[in-house]
Amino acid sequence: MKLIIRIVVGLLAVIVLAVAVLAGIIVYDTNFGVAAADSTNVTYAGESDLTLQGYVARPEGDGPHPAVLLLHEWWGLNAEMPHIADALAEQGYVVLVPDLYRGRVATTVPGALWMRITTPNDVIWADTDSALTYLRGLDSVDPERVASVGFCFGGEQSLQLGLRAADALTAVVIFYGSTVDDPAQLQALTEAQPVLGIFGAEDQQIPLTEVAAFENALNQAGIENTVTVYEGVGHAFLTAENYNQPGAAGEAWQQLLAFLDENVGE
Repeated sequence: MKLIIRIVVGLLAVIVLAVAVLAGIIVYDTNFGVAAADSTNVTYAGESDLTLQGYVARPEGDGPHPAVLLLHEWWGLNAEMPHIADALAEQGYVVLVPDLYRGRVATTVPGALWMRITTPNDVIWADTDSALTYLRGLDSVDPERVASVGFCFGGEQSLQLGLRAADALTAVVIFYGSTVDDPAQLQALTEAQPVLGIFGAEDQQIPLTEVAAFENALNQAGIENTVTVYEGVGHAFLTAENYNQPGAAGEAWQQLLAFLDENVGE
């Protein structure tokens, strides 16, 4: 009996230690590591007089230019999305990357997961809506030519924005984000169509069954769409390091540019 008690106590001690270490990683990662302010260059008004921050990339010329609201992954607004924003600006778009975690950035999976589950959807949606309003109000932006583009967590938010604010968008792009498979719900996208969805065949987070259900629901709802699955790649396969390289990432990037040029561009 004493041996069993010692084993149980030992296991509990290991569990407590593991929880403490994990909590320490999360606290440090989301509060004392990289900050979104390191990758931002503008502030703008949110709801209830809240000041929000983001990164704006601008093309040459006064405009008005087409615009892209670029929504970051679940890591928060780190240096990745501003790099992508700059590349889109070179193609003629004014691009805003809003900080949807209000200053917090994660570099570990536990930290990113913690930010996601502790940030209410209504806060994320309110901040996304405020970002869209700010972007459309810029003097250099044509408010009738604005697309939302999001990656992973941002892909989900791009779709949700289209469902909430279709009249303020010209097109919606989703890179491997969570989808919706209810045709009735997707009807809200009518004014924000067309929709481009890009996914990886090896994605363990967004399985092909979900992708197929999403495409089928879009078709049933009569929403113009292109859904492409790239073979041999999984989740988050396009990065700031490979978007202009040969392979699936480079092909997906070119598909994005062609889609934006046809539906939103000059």
